[in-house]
Amino acid sequence: MKSMTSYACQEQREELYSLSVELRGCNNRFLEINFFLPPYFSPLEQRIRELITPVCARGRIDVTVHYRDKNSPFNVMVNHQAVTAYTEAFNSLAGILHIDEKPDIKTLMSFEGVLEIEWLRDEERYWERIEGPLKTALDIFSAERAREGRHTQEHILSQIDVIETSLQQVALHAEELETTIKENLHSRFLELLGDRIDENRILAETAVLLMKYTISEEISRLRSHLSEFRAEAGRSPSPGKKLDFLSQEMNREINTIGSKASQIEVSRAVVDMKNALENVREELRNVE
Repeated sequence: MKSMTSYACQEQREELYSLSVELRGCNNRFLEINFFLPPYFSPLEQRIRELITPVCARGRIDVTVHYRDKNSPFNVMVNHQAVTAYTEAFNSLAGILHIDEKPDIKTLMSFEGVLEIEWLRDEERYWERIEGPLKTALDIFSAERAREGRHTQEHILSQIDVIETSLQQVALHAEELETTIKENLHSRFLELLGDRIDENRILAETAVLLMKYTISEEISRLRSHLSEFRAEAGRSPSPGKKLDFLSQEMNREINTIGSKASQIEVSRAVVDMKNALENVREELRNVE
């Protein structure tokens, strides 16, 4: 079992560049990866995604990269159209003012757009620099998810223990409930009809009441769900969706038991089971 909440940050500082990779995870129904990268790192998004996908099945993961290149190569180009346009405008203004003056190079270079800088972005060079720190951060991120998941699993299973213990109490009183229904019904028929009671009628009425109030089936199904819950938690690396479904089924059975059984002891056990199950469902929101 893994938690969807995790955090990892890895930094690397070299003579020519420095970078940091930050991974932040939180719960989400599906796997959602969001990138916060320098524009020139955008071509690397798919490669980053391919590293994350095999180790994260669910959750929202924010990938943030800060990068500073201290010696990034670039080309400086002259915009010939801009130079021509500025020169013609300069000469036109000189003619209007009736002065004989030509623009010098220093003046032209100060005008916007005359010189254009082209940064030489090398995708492979960026990948070589980020791949190592990214993998290290992902290892830390995954280890943190697993560590938090183990604690979550321990707490969830402790709440499952509470439900099982309470269910045992309910099962003990379930037999008493059936016996009480049979005895009370027989006593009422005997009181009303005396020796003229019809045993077949009593059996039929008893069957109707047992169907309405007995909780044996609910107890059996709830036991089955608890067993499957434990098995799924132990065998699946990403059991969150299945466990959430099972918790919904358990909630249905517990509610039915509470609505059918009127004994105080059963009502108390139902309250304990509902409280424990609510804790389980709260924890499952963060389980992958």
